[in-house]
Amino acid sequence: MSIALRAEGLSYAYPQQGLGLAATDFAAAAGETWVVTGPSGCGKSTLARCLAGLIPHLYRGQMGGRVWVGDLRTDQAELWQLAERVGLVFQNPALQCLASTVEEELAFGLENLGLPRAEIASRIATGLERFGLAELAGRAPHTLSGGEQQRLMLAAALAREPGALVLDEPLSMLDSAAATQFVADVAALAAQGATVVVCEHRDAYFHGGAVRRYAMPGRWSPADLPHPPPLPLTAEAEVLIQGLALGHGERRLFANLDLRLRGGEVVALVGRNGVGKTTLLRALAGLHPHGGRIAAADGARPELGLMFQNPDWQIFNPTVRDEMRYRLASPDEALYAWALQALGLGAYEQTPPLLLSEGEKKRLALAILLMRRPRHGVLLDEPTLGQDDGHRAIMGGAARALAGAGYVVIAATHDLDWASRYADRLILLGRGRVLDDGPTAEVLGHPAAWREAGLVVPPWLRA
Repeated sequence: MSIALRAEGLSYAYPQQGLGLAATDFAAAAGETWVVTGPSGCGKSTLARCLAGLIPHLYRGQMGGRVWVGDLRTDQAELWQLAERVGLVFQNPALQCLASTVEEELAFGLENLGLPRAEIASRIATGLERFGLAELAGRAPHTLSGGEQQRLMLAAALAREPGALVLDEPLSMLDSAAATQFVADVAALAAQGATVVVCEHRDAYFHGGAVRRYAMPGRWSPADLPHPPPLPLTAEAEVLIQGLALGHGERRLFANLDLRLRGGEVVALVGRNGVGKTTLLRALAGLHPHGGRIAAADGARPELGLMFQNPDWQIFNPTVRDEMRYRLASPDEALYAWALQALGLGAYEQTPPLLLSEGEKKRLALAILLMRRPRHGVLLDEPTLGQDDGHRAIMGGAARALAGAGYVVIAATHDLDWASRYADRLILLGRGRVLDDGPTAEVLGHPAAWREAGLVVPPWLRA
């Protein structure tokens, strides 16, 4: 059954953040697919929460206007009534993982619908197959990579077959093949009559006449980018990886990996969800056991700062200023000023970090690393998550500045658009080894390697 979604004069103010969504009118007729775009902080996630009914039921703030899910007004209906009609996938999928295994996660929503056991089993099998989760069925969701968690939450939402589906940045952690497949799944769902609303920065994946677009107010211009002074740090770094053996639990990821990572270049690590990119970064940072050798040019263990994929793991202080200066007896004031300006955080010095957007938290996590002056470089895990074009450019500019100062800069990313603009070198991982390694433009032009990796280069990036 298709469900129409409609908002009239909708606005919302969070208790400590002020206005989260300015007065907005939006309507998605039954069976339509809408892609909602706009800069970070314009209210896309707030709109998604309102359309699914989480606001006003679970958020304490001031909502104006009205929202309808079919014939139900969200402020008058019970939340369970709305949940029966609308599926919602959060920007951060880890917040939705509840069960002990992947299979149980898929079953959870179906059991709450009271479906017959045979129907639940059938839908679980379909979801596992469609989203490439069959081999992960017995795994605990918290042990999955971010992209695997995102696929799981998408599978769980689709398995319920809701009349409407609201998706907040569903492609943000997906590799290019998974993103392409997901867009095809959304199109198939829409063809069956479902209403789909997607809030997404990587909107180029959604194309065709059947997709409608809604642009939230606000846009960025290259003139808005910061122009910081030269980075007050320098290095002459190099990291050698020799015979690296690496695994996750009982699963072997790499058996004999050799790489030379040089200061002065931004390196993009690319591979399928679950290939081992995050685990490799953790090993380089000294946070994951491994075999083989990881050494700086002088033979010592390299000092590399790691920006986690989930920035919430790295922030816990009352304000952005406190976070950046935490436990630093004599903070480098020039570096502090540079980080605030270069990373677009100057307006948030006194803001509680947990009130920042996901993209702002990512940039804060990098600022925290820089304040600790890592000797050899930085490791960036999905640096562009939750960020619009302007903020992706800020992150790219910071990566370039660090590389220009002689640091090793390694970014594990699914964002091939960002890699094509800012990475000097691209390392393509798959099948437990390096499948291709070279200048980014050249690697993007090697289709055989991408096929072996199980990935696709988007058509707008092909030579």
